Amino acid sequence: MSAEVSHPPASSGVRTAETAGLRADAQQNRDRIVEVARTLFAERGLDVPMAAIARHAGVGVATLYRRFPTKDSLVTEVFADQFAACVSVVDEALADPDPWRGFRTFLETVCAMQAADRGFSAAVCAALPDLVNVEHERDRALRGFTELTKRAKESGRLRADFVPEDLTLLLMANGGIIAATAEQASAASRRLVAYLLDALRTDQAPPGRALPPPVPLSLRDVLSPNPGTR
Repeated sequence: MSAEVSHPPASSGVRTAETAGLRADAQQNRDRIVEVARTLFAERGLDVPMAAIARHAGVGVATLYRRFPTKDSLVTEVFADQFAACVSVVDEALADPDPWRGFRTFLETVCAMQAADRGFSAAVCAALPDLVNVEHERDRALRGFTELTKRAKESGRLRADFVPEDLTLLLMANGGIIAATAEQASAASRRLVAYLLDALRTDQAPPGRALPPPVPLSLRDVLSPNPGTR
């Protein structure tokens, strides 16, 4: 009697191909969700409903939540590279041997990022519990800005009554720009920041005329048009 040779089920190869196909489809869905979310967040901010993101991405809401269980997890995925870039801006500004130029470059760059992408500015200001590193990076950037402020004052170029918390006021002013196109918004932001920087220079501060006292605002107040009502 000849030995019986066992063969794998004929369908096993088909199942493997199907599994590979499902994995590829899942990755394509994930990539499409992230890309659509990036576009919608940039145009509208973080208030875009998850259902709208799913609809624009051509996937079901259940599929979206399988890939991203919470909105925070989607936001952190969308803006991961930009969070790292924001910290790099601070590091480069601190490395500049000219304290005023470092301060000015940081403010110009951050306001340009805010004008170009409403979603990113909101993500910077929001608390995102799904990724602890976001909070760490934001706090590191704020500490860096405090050091930039100190150095610029010590150089004699930044007016003495500017405080790091005034960054919130500058971002609130810049965030209020509304324009028909992204190009117009960027151009308006550059002009506004140029005005603000001129006002912050020591030689533009009238002698003996101090600013009103600082306002106790946090970055989260940038997100709310009526901070006191939260």
